[in-house]
Amino acid sequence: MRAARSVSVLLCVWALGACSVLQPSATEPPAFFALNVAPNAARLRSTDNATRTLPTLIITPTRAAAGFDSQRIIFVRHDYQLEYFAHSEWVDTPARMLGPLLASALEGTGAFGAVVVTPASASGDLRLETEIVRLQHNFQGNPSRVQFALRAFLLDDKTRRVMAWREFSGESASASATPQGGVDAANTVVQSVLNELAQFVATRHQ
Repeated sequence: MRAARSVSVLLCVWALGACSVLQPSATEPPAFFALNVAPNAARLRSTDNATRTLPTLIITPTRAAAGFDSQRIIFVRHDYQLEYFAHSEWVDTPARMLGPLLASALEGTGAFGAVVVTPASASGDLRLETEIVRLQHNFQGNPSRVQFALRAFLLDDKTRRVMAWREFSGESASASATPQGGVDAANTVVQSVLNELAQFVATRHQ
């Protein structure tokens, strides 16, 4: 009897262990996504660039409006309500990922001697300050769309006088109502906005 009981207990333990291995984990690991566009702003064709000294542009690290300053991927189903995908995140905050992308877009114009992403303590000839106003996957229409808005200020770095400013915005349809579809659309619209911003900055300083 005792031996039979021991065998039964062992079989139950084995069965429970097998079930726990075969069943998926209750906690799904997060998937991480990046903003990794290849801005292709058209190079400015200025006959002066070969003979004159081009200015140094300092890019202050991008800020983000409240609610858009985390790694969580935001979506919207109702006005004024921000929601987050449960198991999908950005690899870093969009604001921090934007710095190198801004530099690449602005370098591509050929309008600057150097483009540097650096804190406020560094100095150059011009300074670009940016703020993400929104970056969200909007499910209020069909197809869903990713919306991106970026506010930019171009300053004379010596006097801190604002030379020009503008809010850039755009949206891109998502191929699917999933985080992956939204990330693909986000990269598309971010690239479009950065190219537009680069041309704006490159022409305003001349």
